[in-house]
Amino acid sequence: MKIAVFSAKPYDREFLNAANVTEGHQLKYFDDPLELETVELATGNDAVCIFVNDTADAAVLDALKRGGTRLVALRCTGFNNVDLKAADRLGVRVVRVVDYSPNSVAEHAVALLLAINRRIHRAYNRTRDSNFALDGLMGFDFCGKTVAVVGTGKIGRVFTRIMLGFGCKVIGYDKFPSPEFEALGASYARPLEIGSSADIISLHCPLTPETFHIINADSLGRAKRGALLVNTSRGGLVDTEALIEALKSGQLGGAALDVYEQEAELFFRDLSSTIITDDVLQRLISFPNVIVTGHQAFLTREAVTTICQTTLRSVTEFETGQPLSNEIRTS
Repeated sequence: MKIAVFSAKPYDREFLNAANVTEGHQLKYFDDPLELETVELATGNDAVCIFVNDTADAAVLDALKRGGTRLVALRCTGFNNVDLKAADRLGVRVVRVVDYSPNSVAEHAVALLLAINRRIHRAYNRTRDSNFALDGLMGFDFCGKTVAVVGTGKIGRVFTRIMLGFGCKVIGYDKFPSPEFEALGASYARPLEIGSSADIISLHCPLTPETFHIINADSLGRAKRGALLVNTSRGGLVDTEALIEALKSGQLGGAALDVYEQEAELFFRDLSSTIITDDVLQRLISFPNVIVTGHQAFLTREAVTTICQTTLRSVTEFETGQPLSNEIRTS
């Protein structure tokens, strides 16, 4: 099949080309994101392959359908950027990567947590300037602390295993409780327990209307003073303005973020020679107790290999009339 690949970075091209050796599709790469202004690039392609910050709303899907596209293949797990009802109405099928490497995201969350707690980012900058003073670099032991995991799916459970290995007590919250989570030795939180007892809160849930701004002024106000927040899931889970206020007041001890709710115009691009006009992000990254990475938690060889193989295999299933193993359904 002919596939238009949007937001194609060098690593996308490398790993998709490798996966395509066995699948045999025609891949056409575009650096541009999929949006209404670029949708005509997909004309004549049977499928489009998109990533987290591409837009597949009703208008874009309608234009894709008119151009001959019958399949949207997400090379990611989240699908909040796709209007599934519009896709269903238009007869456009949608597939995603349900499972790639939960280890990659969970391990990045732990790396961020270690860095923000032990001030690794600040120490790194100091020693490059031959400043070996330790003032302001004190963290705390993880052993014996309480970690709240919001979202106890595969990634949340890998993160849980790691934190239990540090000697932490782990409590969780999920709309759909997992026996596997409890079997690890963790427990689900009682009402208000996360806010009152968690020294660390790590987000591993999808972005849905129910979870939008699940971290907000109210939940931050109820959090244990000085707690650390980690988000490697989706930016929209966190009300960034409320986060900034909690950091300013000292209510939150620090934040380590791999995602940002307004990242679409910023992340996955080199903007080092430009002026960033997003004042909220600029304020956020100015805090010494904040680390922001550019949505890289998924970026391991193992994860990207699986993502590309799964994506192209889904296209092959569609082409050959097989059931779509990773289809997203509206009901």
